[in-house]
Amino acid sequence: MAFLDENYLLSSDVARGLYDLVEDLPIVDPHNHADVKAICENRNFTDIWEAEGATDHYVWEVLRKRGVAEAYLTGSEATNEEKWLSLANVFPELVGNPTYEWIHLDLKRRLGIDDLICGANGKKIWDDSQAVLQRPEMRPQQLLKGMKVESMCSTDDPIDSLEYHQALQESPIAGVVRPTFRPDRAMNVFKPDWCEYIGQLEEQAGGTYGSVADLIAALQARHDYFAENGCVASDHGVEVPYGFKVSEEDANAVFKKARQGKDLEPTETIGYMSYMLHAFGEMDAAKGWVFQLHIGAVRDVRNSLLDTIGPDTGGDISNHTTDIVAPVRDFLNRFDDRLNVVLYSLDPNQQCTLAALTRAFGQSVSLGSAWWLNDSPVGMRRQLEYIGSVDVLMNMAGMVSDSRKLLSYGSRNEMFRRVLCDVIGTMVLRGQVPLPLGEQLVKHLSYARPKELFGL
Repeated sequence: MAFLDENYLLSSDVARGLYDLVEDLPIVDPHNHADVKAICENRNFTDIWEAEGATDHYVWEVLRKRGVAEAYLTGSEATNEEKWLSLANVFPELVGNPTYEWIHLDLKRRLGIDDLICGANGKKIWDDSQAVLQRPEMRPQQLLKGMKVESMCSTDDPIDSLEYHQALQESPIAGVVRPTFRPDRAMNVFKPDWCEYIGQLEEQAGGTYGSVADLIAALQARHDYFAENGCVASDHGVEVPYGFKVSEEDANAVFKKARQGKDLEPTETIGYMSYMLHAFGEMDAAKGWVFQLHIGAVRDVRNSLLDTIGPDTGGDISNHTTDIVAPVRDFLNRFDDRLNVVLYSLDPNQQCTLAALTRAFGQSVSLGSAWWLNDSPVGMRRQLEYIGSVDVLMNMAGMVSDSRKLLSYGSRNEMFRRVLCDVIGTMVLRGQVPLPLGEQLVKHLSYARPKELFGL
């Protein structure tokens, strides 16, 4: 088997046959971090670094591990060509990490470049890619068409004007890109900038919030606005899924205390966040939206990165001791059978808990794809095998790219589909799954399931 050949990640003829059924299916991507402005402007990438490294903390982290200086990752002095050549010099040392496969997949599938990235040919790949990236079909909207992206949902703050989403409705890809309601900043009362953010909401609405009910009303108005612009889901990134049952009176007391700039007790923070999570659940349930809960990211643990570069630059980790069941139990019971919830876990050790939760709560709670540190052939395989033994694979939510890079939509979905087909193909060969049902399953999870669940 050659690197990234037709049998990449496929260990049998049965797996290969299954992949033939799903290889060319359209992509439905209900969660990503698309730059909607860039898609709307539809300009060509300036170079291969902008396309592959400029916004991707996955890339920054592995290059740091191999000793690439920060100046050649996030610095402003080095040129993009210098940054790309720094990547190329150490890229062979990344073999075994999924980033090595993703970037080569991007080059091979989208740019038609088969060279293995290394110091000796880094300049050649830079020059070759420059010519390719300037072609008309390499502009963002054309790339989405080329990758057969049928539907995709970006990640958007409630105060976002959604002007670029609106502009795209007059473009050749009208109806493809939808917003997602991500109200984390309104919920994260422990953050230093929480009061400032509430002030931004007040300024946008032209009012003053004297109570938590005022805040909920303002967020409801933004929720309605997102719905008018095609939104079908909310998304919530939490370290711990606080969803305890809390009264409005208690939440209001915390809100007023926080607005006065006073320090909160841990129980007050948990109470406020729980109340807000329930409020967002009610908004979603009323509209038939999907409620996505991303659990377990411990943010910015490396102080030097946070202090010199800022948040979300590669200092986030998972924690296998994060409590999930007790905090989220009240929430899941409140919305049992009246809200579609998708649970994602950053830590591989939490997959067992989430699979059991989704099993216990029937059709209304689904397990999301292997997320972030699990987003690799190893993590995907382990998750799929475990779901099949505990929950029901047909109820998995399907794949999301979670990507900040346009080119990755194709490569990450290809990786998932290949792993899925190999897992199911192995079960067919072991006599666990009849081949016709295996064929039905891989098509369902690759395309039909996320389309149906999110109403896309």
